Amino acid sequence: MLKLFIVEDEEIIRRGLVCTIDWLRLGAKVVGEAADGMAALAAIQETEPDVVLTDIRMPRMDGLELARQLHRGHSAARIVFLTSYADFEYAQEAVRLQAADYLLKPVDEEELAAVLRRIAGEAAAVPAAPAVPELFHEYHAGNPYVHHVLTAIKNGYQGRLSIETLAAEQGVSMSYLSRKIKEETGQTFGTLLAQYRLQQSIELLAAGTWRVYEVAEQTGFGDYKNYCAVFKKYLHTTPKAFMQQVTGGLRLESETEN
Repeated sequence: MLKLFIVEDEEIIRRGLVCTIDWLRLGAKVVGEAADGMAALAAIQETEPDVVLTDIRMPRMDGLELARQLHRGHSAARIVFLTSYADFEYAQEAVRLQAADYLLKPVDEEELAAVLRRIAGEAAAVPAAPAVPELFHEYHAGNPYVHHVLTAIKNGYQGRLSIETLAAEQGVSMSYLSRKIKEETGQTFGTLLAQYRLQQSIELLAAGTWRVYEVAEQTGFGDYKNYCAVFKKYLHTTPKAFMQQVTGGLRLESETEN
C-alpha cells in the first residue's frame, strides 16, 4: 500500500482530499498533511511517504520548491502536482523536476487512481539500490593510519587520492599502509575508494537530476567510460540502466552510453 502525503494551502480542498477520497480502494493511505511546502518538508522526512500530492501555488514555499528540496535531500517520494492553473510553464517545470504526474483541480478520482497504480507498478519493478559498504559504519578502523585513510576518502573522494600520497602524509611506507588497510577492512585502498565513490554516485543517480557523465565528474571518477566500467564491475549493471529504473524510466536528453 502506498503511503501518501498531501500538501494543499486551501483547507477545504485539503480536507476534501483527505476525507472524501476512498484511499483504501486506490491502494493508498494518507500518512500526513500540511498547508504549505515549508510545513510539509520536515513532516515528509519523518513519515517517508511514497507519494507527495502537492499544490503548486502555495504561500511560504510552493510545490515546485518543495520538490526541489526533496530532490536535494534525496527523498524517494514521487511527486504528483496539483494546480488550478492550466499553465504550460508549470507543466514544463514539473517535468524537469521528474514529477510522476501533473493533475488539474478539482481532482478526478479515476485519473488519480491511474497515477497511483502506475507509481505502485513502478515501485514494484524497481530493485533496491545496489549495496556498497559505508565508511565508518561497516569499517571500524582501530589503526590510526587506516582511520586517516578512511577519513581522507570520505572528505576527498571527489578529487585525486593515492595510497602513495596518504602514506607520505603519515610518514609510513606504502607497503605498510596497504597491509594495515587490508588487515583492518579486508579491502584494498583502491576498492575502498571505488566503493565510496559508487555510494555517493548512487545517491546522485537516484535523484534523477544529473546526467551520468556529470555524476562521474562530481564523484571523482572523472572519465565517463571508467565510471561505467567500475559501476558494472561492482554493481553488475550500468549507471544509466540504474538511473532509468529508479526514476521510473525517465530519460535525460542528450545522454548516450556505450
